[in-house]
Amino acid sequence: MRAQNGLESFAHRCRVYYEDTDAGGIVYYVNYLKFMERARTERLRELGFAQSALAGEDLLFVVHSSEARYHAPARLDDELLVSADVIELNRVSLRFKQQVRRATDNVLLCEGQFLVACVRTHSLKPRAIPEALRAAFAGVSGAGTHSEQEIKRGS
Repeated sequence: MRAQNGLESFAHRCRVYYEDTDAGGIVYYVNYLKFMERARTERLRELGFAQSALAGEDLLFVVHSSEARYHAPARLDDELLVSADVIELNRVSLRFKQQVRRATDNVLLCEGQFLVACVRTHSLKPRAIPEALRAAFAGVSGAGTHSEQEIKRGS
């Protein structure tokens, strides 16, 4: 899958189960955030970085801020494609643009952006993203960089 910027995009496939739906039979809104979290984790794994191994190296990624827009409902048994593309790469954070689409007709169901901070496992204090990880993300994104002050402000 190609992103609009011409770089390789990433999509994680998942399916809607009963546990994901509300009383109306559609995906409960907060579950889209779970689908997106899984896609970010699988993006890391695809690049060769398992979250469990990173935690052992005193590194965690935590969501600093999130924004989501809902366009159409997903229903029980729908297969979904969840993208996870890095659009901004900073010293201690990255911003993902994500979309959830129904696999059968490619309809956009939900989209969002997530600012994810790199922190130390035990202290939860910010730490620099390791060079190997930065290089892996830089190779698959059109991400620009911003100053530390912009990162602290969440922009």
